[in-house]
Order: sequence, then C-alpha cells, then structure tokens
Amino acid sequence: MNSIRTIAIASDHAGFALKSKISGWLTEMGYAISDLGTDGTESVDYPDFGRAVGKAVAEGLADRGVIVCGSGIGISIAANRVKGARATNCTSGLMARLARQHNDANILALGERLVGDAVARDCLDEFLKTDFEGGRHQRRVDLLD
Repeated sequence: MNSIRTIAIASDHAGFALKSKISGWLTEMGYAISDLGTDGTESVDYPDFGRAVGKAVAEGLADRGVIVCGSGIGISIAANRVKGARATNCTSGLMARLARQHNDANILALGERLVGDAVARDCLDEFLKTDFEGGRHQRRVDLLD
C-alpha cells in the first residue's frame, strides 16, 4: 500500500449502493474511510456530498476521495468547485490512471448508472495505485488552482 491512508467517500441517493460496495473494498484493502453520507436511497442533493468530499480532501482531512452519483457528472462538478479539489469522472481504469498521472486528480467520481462493479473496481484500483508524474504536468496542474 502507498502513502494513502484515509479516503473520504460520499454519494447521493443514486450512488448509495455503489458507495457501499466501494466502502467494503476500501476496508478490505486496509484504508481508513471517512464516510460523509448519504446513508440511504432517500432523495438528497448531490452538491452537498460532492462539496463535502472536496473540502475534506482540499483541507487535508483525507488523502483522497471517492464520490458517486447516478452519472458521476453532477457530484464531480460540485467537488470541483472547491479550491484544491481535482475530481475526475471516470468510466475506465485507463481514465483513472491518466487522471492521476497527468492531472494529479485527488477525487474519483463514478456513475452508478453507467459503470458496473468490475469497471468501478478497476477505476478505484488504478486511482489508488497510480502516482502523479509531475514534470511538465505540474505546471498545468498549478494552473487549475
């Protein structure tokens, strides 16, 4: 395991089932989880949960974040409104790997309605094991904040 210790995780109602699976996978891998909600399938507003993970990661309360909604789109937009949060909505492990290597993404967004368990697990694994390459990419990442 690398230097990542704590993962902040959250979802809206449409991502709750996948969030629960991901929490189990993270626990099996030995990570500490900071679950910022939601706690069920009753309708909630995804911006609240995306913003919460964005803040936790940007403020250093978690090393990385995982957020889930129906498509991954809205919750990633919400997280990216927080300075220092770099959320990436992925539908493949390759996307997750490149987001880490080139963009230093610190939050993985997934769409429960768009990815199955195998793809979600592949995205998660690549997101957690891949390091940022730095170099020419650092200048560009600096322009994001």
